[in-house]
Amino acid sequence: MHGRDSNLARGRGSTGAGSSKARSSGQASDKVKFDAAFVSLSLVPFVMVLGNSILIPVLPAIKSALGVSPAMSGLVITAFSVPAGIMIPFSGFLADRYGRKAVMVPGLGLYALGGFVAAAAAILFQAGAFPLLMVGRVMQGIGAAGTASIALALAGDLYAGPARDQAMGVLEATNGFGKVVSPVLGAALGLAAWYAPFVFFAVLTVPVAIAVALLAKEARPPAQSSARDYFGSVLQVFSRKGAALGASLLAGMTALFLLFGTLFFLSETLESRFHLRGVLKGLVLAVPVLASSIAAYGSGTYLQKLVDRRFLVFGGLALITAALVSLALIQNPYYLYGAIFLIGVGSGTALATLNVLVTSSVKQERRGMITSDYGAVRFFGVALGPPLFGLLMGRGNLVLFLAAGGIGLVAAILALVLIDQKSLMVTGRES
Repeated sequence: MHGRDSNLARGRGSTGAGSSKARSSGQASDKVKFDAAFVSLSLVPFVMVLGNSILIPVLPAIKSALGVSPAMSGLVITAFSVPAGIMIPFSGFLADRYGRKAVMVPGLGLYALGGFVAAAAAILFQAGAFPLLMVGRVMQGIGAAGTASIALALAGDLYAGPARDQAMGVLEATNGFGKVVSPVLGAALGLAAWYAPFVFFAVLTVPVAIAVALLAKEARPPAQSSARDYFGSVLQVFSRKGAALGASLLAGMTALFLLFGTLFFLSETLESRFHLRGVLKGLVLAVPVLASSIAAYGSGTYLQKLVDRRFLVFGGLALITAALVSLALIQNPYYLYGAIFLIGVGSGTALATLNVLVTSSVKQERRGMITSDYGAVRFFGVALGPPLFGLLMGRGNLVLFLAAGGIGLVAAILALVLIDQKSLMVTGRES
């Protein structure tokens, strides 16, 4: 594993000595240093995951304060998700052409500005804030497109071998930790005002943007090529590795689709069946995503050194599938919590592994585009989970969990059959 990934480091010129100079000149490091530079990079996925998750607990308050229908309040999520999903591939192209930080820092700035616009709309226009609120959310979505997936690409540039496994595990873990604190934080902030979450993540993003601009290291920008040559080379990647790469993208989308769909089911169940609301409900919702975060870190730090990554992806999806199918058959509240905890473990294991597979499938020159494609399908997985689970919930738990388990099983089998670590991950022979 180390030898294959280390090929990424060889063949790249270095214009200076020392680890910092080596990394800034394109030399991939085989050791992760948890310094200010890496911490600033790892904060990007954490901040971005707050964009939607922190608002879920305050959607009912938004509906009441603005006098809109439930469907219109749901547009607060849609106005962020759709622009982000559409713009992510464009951000990947720009990051490959002009550098990672040149896209991430303005993206973080636009994300923060959109939050301030949304909060200002609420304060200045009160019940009439909805149109300007939507403008702020669209701005945030466009800004978010150039952040978390580009952070993955930059980590792939900077680290090789076991260090890349660990770096990807940490970035997935910080993303997961954001999901852990979001429901609790959103519920707590909502006690002050329904627009308080917009103020919070806007204020939080500003220092992160500054830290990334000043502290984060960046590999040497690749040689410029024409847009035609660039997109031609991206198509060549899919031509050579289409089956394995496609199965990886599908696995990532499916894992998040099933995780967020399950969280939606749990959220509804906690209120309707167990009458849990507010911060207490947020704490319960945090359990499966905390499991996902811990599993992601463990996969990146330990498991990927010992087990073929294909089997880790398959195992994570298989665990999710088994837990979902068991929920169709076992109706017990205590078992429900245990099964959802296992779904979190499976998703974290699979996603951290997929981070490495996808970022290692291409060299630096095309990594921004490929990781952005991966980020886009992950985003759509998150967006599709709650509404589709909501539709299936009307047909009963048996249909819901068997159907969800069937989707997980298909993705798991495709991952096992099509993902070939040796052929998917780039070697020094590839251009």
